[in-house]
Amino acid sequence: MPDLATTIPEIRALCQNFRQSGAKIGFVPTMGALHEGHGALIDRAHTECDAVVVSIFVNPIQFDRQEDYDRYARNLAADLDFCGRRKVALVFAPSPGEMYPRAQRAFVEVTGMSEQLCGEFRPGHFRGVATVVAKLFNIVQPDYAYFGEKDIQQLAVIRAMVADLNMPIAIAAVPTVREPDGLALSSRNERLTPEQRKAAPTIYTALQLARNAIAEGVRDANAVKQTALAKLAEEPQLRPEYLEVVNSETMQPVSEVSGRVCVATAAWLGTTRLIDNVLWP
Repeated sequence: MPDLATTIPEIRALCQNFRQSGAKIGFVPTMGALHEGHGALIDRAHTECDAVVVSIFVNPIQFDRQEDYDRYARNLAADLDFCGRRKVALVFAPSPGEMYPRAQRAFVEVTGMSEQLCGEFRPGHFRGVATVVAKLFNIVQPDYAYFGEKDIQQLAVIRAMVADLNMPIAIAAVPTVREPDGLALSSRNERLTPEQRKAAPTIYTALQLARNAIAEGVRDANAVKQTALAKLAEEPQLRPEYLEVVNSETMQPVSEVSGRVCVATAAWLGTTRLIDNVLWP
């Protein structure tokens, strides 16, 4: 089993020991409910670093709905077992009171790429994400940090924060891990009913159709969007929240496909919100 730290002084001391021994630290921030998507992040960290540190913390300030925070899956014992099997050296699992001993007064906000897509429908979400990740980076002080491409907007926000605040951390992106039928792995998938689970892969099918359209030469972003939306409309259980073609670095919508773009979507199945995206090229 990995060493477990639950307080900031504990984790700082243990990470300092790694640094003093010359170890390069790879950091995987998570909210727990670990699955093979997180496993891919950990595995990548092992290839580039000497010691892998995983944080498990359900961050209250990034949730726009209290019921979503309350429902978020929590099973520390299972997560520790997962980390042990993946040879994680150290797990940091603080309480909310440890991370926020008082009402938070200082926040990190990445403007220009936090307001659209998920940011439009989850006000304050990316401010909460950037703030907690900045806190974790200050606590762990890793050499590398690993994020999945499934949360593409989060990845862009973190990269911008690190660049603009001159944080000496390399941000590594890891491709989305999927079920055999294409559904992106997510802890939220466990909330789906059997009927909803059957419908969920339509999200990725629609995104693949959009990417295929681009590959075939379609450059009108609206035409690409309509291709994907038409597929989503075939599944009556799905309620799309947004579907956009955006610049993969700035997250700004584009009217014409040029350079590296991302087709990103969020859709509801019952009370469960799922996000996914594909990149081109």
